[in-house]
Amino acid sequence: MFQNIDFVTVLPFALFVACAIGGWMLTEFLLGKGNKTESRLDRLKRQATNPAAGNPDRAAGLKRLLEAASPRLSEPLKPKSQKEIGALTKKLSSAGFRGEGAVAMFATIKALSALTGFALAGGVTLIIEGFTMQALMYTVIAGLVCLFLPELILTLIAKKRKEKVFLGLPDALDLMVVCVEAGLGLDQAMRKVAEELYRAHPIVGYEFKVCNQALQMGRTRNDVLKDLGERNNVDDLKTLASIMIQVDRFGTSIGQALRTQSETMRTRRKQYAEEKAAKTAVKLIFPLVLFIFPGIFVVLVGPAAITMINEMLPAFQR
Repeated sequence: MFQNIDFVTVLPFALFVACAIGGWMLTEFLLGKGNKTESRLDRLKRQATNPAAGNPDRAAGLKRLLEAASPRLSEPLKPKSQKEIGALTKKLSSAGFRGEGAVAMFATIKALSALTGFALAGGVTLIIEGFTMQALMYTVIAGLVCLFLPELILTLIAKKRKEKVFLGLPDALDLMVVCVEAGLGLDQAMRKVAEELYRAHPIVGYEFKVCNQALQMGRTRNDVLKDLGERNNVDDLKTLASIMIQVDRFGTSIGQALRTQSETMRTRRKQYAEEKAAKTAVKLIFPLVLFIFPGIFVVLVGPAAITMINEMLPAFQR
């Protein structure tokens, strides 16, 4: 049975198995024995503290795996200069990732994504086309695409988060105006906004909650407001921070300034909705042309075309 199997046929499968074994050994190496022991001790400690908790879920296990693999995998892809590290940190912060190891974790995800794309594409192309130069080229291209895929996903997450902040900020300012005009101070108004707005606009509520925590830790209001605009990288928040700093410095009416800014942001939000509504007609052209018009054309012209063919076919047969 095995006489007709040659070396060329077995080679792709052998390479795929070798890559799988290599990936498993790499995972074992990245985890290390000490990390295994620590994870077992942590699991036993959690079970002793909370017997109903049981084993940790998959998300926690994946997080521990990434944290263990981060120092080794992230080193080649980490930004080298302080300028690049600052730019990446700012981008991660605008997307909502602000942990101490966010840069290393992002580099680890990029490395794992590239290795996954390289392994999957390599295995598939080796099985389909064999060990050829074209298969190697496809494998390299897939690895490069998967390497830059986390950058694209991070950009989309940051853009979506900025949009949510932009849409929820006018409501937050309206609530802050009500609180200020009711007699509360600016710090108490920000705390009330964080509590009441957390359900409707959780991102905006979370940002004001972070500001309240920073104020309780002793930071000045000007620094907290500047940090609010910088860490989110939203122009409206930067404008709001500068206005509140000027109001606090010159002693003008906080309620009037917040009301004016709220009306401006609400007008911008209305214009943003009108702009998206105006773009809808243009975006509908492509699905109409590609999917709807061909079906309508077949339904309307098809019977007439069949009738013309049936009428003209005898004339051509003569």
